[in-house]
Amino acid sequence: MGAGNASGDLPAAYALHLVDLAARWGVAPDELLSGLGLTRDSLTNPAARISLETTGTLVKRATALTGEPGLAVFMGLQMRLSSHGYLGFAAMTAGTIRQAIELAIRFVPTRTTALGFHLHVEGETASLVFEERAPLGEAREFILIALMMGIARIGRDITKQELGGDAYFAFAEPPYFQRFSHLAPGRIHFGQPSNRIVFASSVLDLPLDMADPVAMQLAREQCEREMQALGRDDRTAAKVRELLPLPEGYRSLEEIAQHLGVSPRTLKRRLADANTSYSEILDELRQERAMLLLRDESLSREQIAERLGYSDAANFARAFRRWTGRTPGMLRKP
Repeated sequence: MGAGNASGDLPAAYALHLVDLAARWGVAPDELLSGLGLTRDSLTNPAARISLETTGTLVKRATALTGEPGLAVFMGLQMRLSSHGYLGFAAMTAGTIRQAIELAIRFVPTRTTALGFHLHVEGETASLVFEERAPLGEAREFILIALMMGIARIGRDITKQELGGDAYFAFAEPPYFQRFSHLAPGRIHFGQPSNRIVFASSVLDLPLDMADPVAMQLAREQCEREMQALGRDDRTAAKVRELLPLPEGYRSLEEIAQHLGVSPRTLKRRLADANTSYSEILDELRQERAMLLLRDESLSREQIAERLGYSDAANFARAFRRWTGRTPGMLRKP
């Protein structure tokens, strides 16, 4: 779930899932949608979208009317890749988990611009980071828990095996969550600096049960058309993210511009058009990589600073505190 533009909207299909979920507790669609200018039939329109504000209202109402504070968990567990339009079909028919994730990263703007995904791999560990690109409002906790639980469920469905992995949330543990912790594929951590799933990097190469190169290409082409129609093609920013990391440190703006066959000035302008910059993307990548490297107790803070391209551990510590409000040492404490 998420927002589709600066004003914050999302495909109505997600609201439809929530309406149908609440019906399992005996809540009538008309009661849940009353006064919002929506009907269940209107939510079935593939082109329909609703605001994040309305989503927040629906979540609060559904929780109150069902008496079930953990609706987000149920929402996630009923999610299927087909719930996510052509993006879901493209990911479903991909060859491997890695390819499915890459498709999600590339085409998530067709579903939402309120959230983005980044994949970070460091040795035997991989991290799928959820970036909040717009305020999710009252629906924030619901959206992120449903999405994380949904990804775990979908991963099991498309590989026919348990994938494991730990989930990290950037908010406090909800009072109800202990009832559902056994449904998670691994440990759940709350009050963290970012929202992410951390898992074995070997999972990325697992084949998918429904792999179909022809069907995947057709769905991908439709996603490309949707990106162009929506005016959300941030290919330049995605390419910069792809080219930036090196085994030790990062490429400069000039080096990336050379790889792309444009001048540094043109690259800066294109990134500005996508509402980002080289330094902003570099900062995001450093933060994501730091989270993975700090899990490796064999690495000193000096070694981590060097891998991230900082001149010393003190500069790294200052940057880390700016990102998270904590020191690297605090994150390493159990």
